[in-house]
Amino acid sequence: MIDIHLRIRPAVPADQHQIADLISFQHQIHRHLDWHNPLEWLGRQPYFVLEKEGTIVAVLACPPDPPSIFWIRLFAFDSNLSGSSTWSLLWSAVQSEIASFADATVAAITTQHWFESILIENGLNSTQNIVMLKWDRGLFNSQPAPKGIVVRPMNIEDLPRVAEVDASAFEPLWQNSLSTLSRAFSQAVCASVAEDDSDVVGYQISTGYRFGTHLARLAVRPAAQKHGIASSLISALMEHVCRDERLSHITVNTQSDNTASLALYKKIGFQLTGEQYPIYVYRGGI
Repeated sequence: MIDIHLRIRPAVPADQHQIADLISFQHQIHRHLDWHNPLEWLGRQPYFVLEKEGTIVAVLACPPDPPSIFWIRLFAFDSNLSGSSTWSLLWSAVQSEIASFADATVAAITTQHWFESILIENGLNSTQNIVMLKWDRGLFNSQPAPKGIVVRPMNIEDLPRVAEVDASAFEPLWQNSLSTLSRAFSQAVCASVAEDDSDVVGYQISTGYRFGTHLARLAVRPAAQKHGIASSLISALMEHVCRDERLSHITVNTQSDNTASLALYKKIGFQLTGEQYPIYVYRGGI
């Protein structure tokens, strides 16, 4: 039976404090792991709240970025509600919102079994896994940049060209927009580009956490791949870590079926940690 006191509506910036409280005080929360706080997406749709007598009791947000790619950025609900029933109500609103996008793709990386169960119940399909690799600080074979390629620190003026590299190197589901890459750059502890005499051909952006660094993004233009550019970018990051005594390791993640990426990281010294997280996808019109 549907509670007649429940109302679904688009979230607005004025909902920020209530949504922040929901995130802070509830235990079952899905948050997309990227450079954005979920509250920063307020004002963009689909971003729906479930309200009961003026109080927000659940939220589901998946604004597109880039266009037509809807990562589930936030799902949270009051512990007095059923997660499955709450999701169904909000998911129906999302489906209606994205119905006009013929090529819409909704995706989520799951790290919690309760959320994975909800996605399965509602018809999202597991397509692949994200796997984690780790390099522990120590000796490594430095990989110099190929002839004609210079690896240097990234600066803010590079970002439009970095976004072009990103768009050329990844399929739409994994592309990052210029605004997202700008946010990533602002939070980076080490970011570098590889360039030839005419353009940027590759880049890496790495973030920091206690005792370690995470290689968050690595890309090389397709025409410049298989020439050692990615290895030289990773090698420069390793040198950065080795110069900082506070850092002990580098982590990175990639898709389980990306054999080229896995081979590259293993060759340069990374090892699989055993951690893996399923990716679930819903495609509009299916």
